[in-house]
Amino acid sequence: MAAKIKKGDTVVILAGKNKGQHGKVTKVLPKADKVVVDGVNIHARHRKPTQQNPQGGIERTEAPLHISNVALEDPKTGKPTRVRFETDKDGKKVRVATRSGETIDG
Repeated sequence: MAAKIKKGDTVVILAGKNKGQHGKVTKVLPKADKVVVDGVNIHARHRKPTQQNPQGGIERTEAPLHISNVALEDPKTGKPTRVRFETDKDGKKVRVATRSGETIDG
């Protein structure tokens, strides 16, 4: 099955503490059904000083979100949309935003 959300897509967060935020997908984890979105779901981890990092401190990174908690952003309206697949004139399979009918890639 083709991926409905891919790396580089702009998505809207539907649930959780970051609900309503928009961001770009930086990583997709298909086996775990998760995505990493740039600037969203930031987790802080306190690190002890080590030889590689003698300063130590707080390390902030993006944590993965479940794919069901994000929706693709409609290219026309900027609102969340579902995705369907269609074939274009050349017979190529493309993703189409259900809300507006705009093609997402190609």
